[in-house]
Amino acid sequence: MRRLSDLANPTRFLALVDRVLPWLAGASLVVLAVGLWLGFTAPEDFQQGITVRIMYIHVPFAWLSMFCYSLMAASALGTLVWRHPLADVALKSAAPIGATFTALALATGSIWGKPMWGTWWVWDARLTSVFVLFLMYLGIMALTRALDDPSKSARAAAVITLVGFVNIPIIKFSVDWWNTLHQPASVFRLDGPTIDASMLWPLMVTAVGFTLLFITLHLMAMRTEIWRRRVIAMRQIAARRAERPSAG
Repeated sequence: MRRLSDLANPTRFLALVDRVLPWLAGASLVVLAVGLWLGFTAPEDFQQGITVRIMYIHVPFAWLSMFCYSLMAASALGTLVWRHPLADVALKSAAPIGATFTALALATGSIWGKPMWGTWWVWDARLTSVFVLFLMYLGIMALTRALDDPSKSARAAAVITLVGFVNIPIIKFSVDWWNTLHQPASVFRLDGPTIDASMLWPLMVTAVGFTLLFITLHLMAMRTEIWRRRVIAMRQIAARRAERPSAG
């Protein structure tokens, strides 16, 4: 418990980040390399052929697009309920990363969908809800940059993030609730995965690698945001001190 409370202190948080980042970065590169090698040496699908191998990057991108927003929603609760000093930093730092993963999920999904569906895009429930998620990321990013007051920006971003979280279960269950071209869940199912182990293990290893990469990028972004806020605070203090002699 003491360690968790210590992390509320930005200075101690920065010290921890400096220690773990090299290890996280190295682990993410190693696991990603292994996962991609396993994926691109895995057997081809009997129906989709070699195009199935885009799954090993598309699916982790899609998972992380939702995971990142879920983390932002938890950070929003930290801002509004517990007023954790790093919650707003975590939310704002995650938004650009989540937007990137969502854009990559949409792009790789379109590339995968073209030979399978005969079209780059269809406005079905899964694709449309993921596109809405991408717009929500962009909206949160724009909102945090539009408000100069940090406290107002933090509250507004937290509220919008929590309201938008309703889209996450819609994305998850859209293939079950509506008739869509997108295939249903094949990994996280109550009756177990339906994907063969020769494809499942490379997918899971690649997903772990991309998750480690996300954590690495998020911690780096949080560190940058903390230092950015400190620089702004020091400039404001210096400006106030410079004004005092003239005002007297």
